Amino acid sequence: MINAYAANEPGAALQAFQYDPGPLKDDEVEINVTHCGLCHSDLSMWKNDWGITEYPFVPGHEVAGHISTVGKNVTWLASGDRVGLGWHSRYCLHCHCCLSGDHNLCPDSQGTIVGRHGGFADKVRAQATSVVKLPDSIRNEDAGPLFCGGITVFNPMVQFGLAPTSKVAVIGIGGLGHMAVKFLNAWGCEVTAFTSSESKRTEALALGAHKTLNSRDSDELKAASNQFDLILSTVNVGLDWEGYLNTLNAKGRLHFLGATLEPLKMSVFTLIMSQRSVSGSPAGSPATIARMLDFADLHGIRPEVELFDMSNVNQAMKHLEEGHPHYRVVLKNNS
Repeated sequence: MINAYAANEPGAALQAFQYDPGPLKDDEVEINVTHCGLCHSDLSMWKNDWGITEYPFVPGHEVAGHISTVGKNVTWLASGDRVGLGWHSRYCLHCHCCLSGDHNLCPDSQGTIVGRHGGFADKVRAQATSVVKLPDSIRNEDAGPLFCGGITVFNPMVQFGLAPTSKVAVIGIGGLGHMAVKFLNAWGCEVTAFTSSESKRTEALALGAHKTLNSRDSDELKAASNQFDLILSTVNVGLDWEGYLNTLNAKGRLHFLGATLEPLKMSVFTLIMSQRSVSGSPAGSPATIARMLDFADLHGIRPEVELFDMSNVNQAMKHLEEGHPHYRVVLKNNS
């Protein structure tokens, strides 16, 4: 039996929940969860904001722990291995995307918390292909957020062949954005943080931003015209996207990582005249996750985390919902 915390309806308090996962599949592993990050996507799924949540709902897709059991067809992982698990728990492994190495784009992939129970538990199961070993120097308490927030901001850097001489701006210096600043700085880019407060400006500079720009100052936005090669948006609210597009250089890209639910309002001419692009991406493939972990290991990049006991999960959810984390919340199992 697996002991977890589940909500029985949208926005309801998480309660102790026990379920029988059945026999371990031949291509699966079972992970003893030591830590699990709490992501804004967990909140969205908890409230059924996206209309895809099934109840009882067990959140948690930033898992870190060690393998307890492996399926009989799993030969590259073993009991005792320290591993992480992110947004995806299973891929079809035979579609064009999977065969091309883009597992995260698999149309039949399964989310760790979509139609299955996640990592707010003492154990979780997943297809072994979706599980990645942790470097020795990355602690379990730091690993979880890298498997969602970290890979989400790292993936476009790889996918678009980002040059280390690029000028990149980040919108939203929070759970995703603070990791984006760290990765981009280590990548070699000139990093600008869009901020709206003096405290955020100071923090962004401390995280590795070279410059800041007040996103609420229209004069500053206009003065920044044609500056950036790439803008990463990590927020989930609607903004003046036209204003941000105008800060892009020719052939620049505005890339969405935060799930903004409102339709985007922007002029097509702003795209056409300077050959700018608008795009978005999900997390990342297992291979890209492994590359990200190696990069984080090499450059000492870690998320800023606040730890809560797993038993205080509702307190942690409220902390995130009210926008208080600095910058990621991680739950730890004490057993």
